[in-house]
Amino acid sequence: MKFVDEALISVKAGDGGRGCVAFLREKYRPHGGPSGGDGGPGGDVVLRADPGLTTLLDFRFQRHLEAERGEHGRGKEQTGAAGASRVVRVPVGTRVLDAETSELVADLTRADAEVVVARGGRGGRGNARFATATNQAPRRVEPGLPGEARALRLELRLLADVGLVGFPNAGKSTLIAAVSAARPRIADYPFTTLVPNLGVARVDDDAIVIADIPGLIEGAHRGLGLGTRFLRHVSRTAVLVHLIDLASADDPLAAFDAVKHELAAFDAGLAAKPQLVVATKLDVTEARERFATVRDAFAARGVELLGISAVSGEGVRALLVRVADAVRRARADHLPGDERSAP
Repeated sequence: MKFVDEALISVKAGDGGRGCVAFLREKYRPHGGPSGGDGGPGGDVVLRADPGLTTLLDFRFQRHLEAERGEHGRGKEQTGAAGASRVVRVPVGTRVLDAETSELVADLTRADAEVVVARGGRGGRGNARFATATNQAPRRVEPGLPGEARALRLELRLLADVGLVGFPNAGKSTLIAAVSAARPRIADYPFTTLVPNLGVARVDDDAIVIADIPGLIEGAHRGLGLGTRFLRHVSRTAVLVHLIDLASADDPLAAFDAVKHELAAFDAGLAAKPQLVVATKLDVTEARERFATVRDAFAARGVELLGISAVSGEGVRALLVRVADAVRRARADHLPGDERSAP
């Protein structure tokens, strides 16, 4: 299924039904009083988070969503039936924003969470409501009020505990494939990963959800490469794992600094998240030979550098234990879902 994480939609709640003009006509009351009922209220438009959905693809083909209008009032003071609400399913992790003001309407981070995004109009009053001592046969009624209408922007942000970041070809997809059942596309060229992937790694009794996003390059925050579009998918994570390709990076420290700069340019809160820095591809001779020197250079900067080979499995288990511990500590500090200054 194609991955779509943005959509523009318009929603229209149902209009209220019109009030009714009617008079009682009974066998022994040929000139009965007014009996027109009120119109029914229009239906609402509701967005509901569905854990079974993973993309906003459906909204590429269904951009206008409308609820039913209320029925008109009837005689014998019968109120019209309420219009049915339109309940629209969206993936868990969907942010709902006003398309004109960019104001956040709702952030649906829990299964079955829902929000009313457009309220139905009130039904109009029937003529029975307007009878007075001086006007016992009113013909006045009210039209129903229009339902709310608005344009919305939907943004999907995947819910994960850990986000993998790094330059293209840093080994993110190989790692997530090694520790979970996820099967991302893997090849020896940049930008193999074109959409985010989720995998679940198990460490003892913990299940850790890991997000692999397309690689960053210098200038990504200005739209170069695949840009920073997919960084929103790691904005909710508790911990980042920053992967550095030790087999091909000319200057690993410079690569580390460049990615950190791109994270900070996108969102200062994202750059401030707890990070584990990991050198990859230690199964490659050149990477293994330079690992000790590079590790010392990082240590001089106060950064601990871990080393793994996702191909051979070297260091992977130890990394997962460190990741699980970092996630537990972050959860204890209520960091998951932190939306500090998230754009």
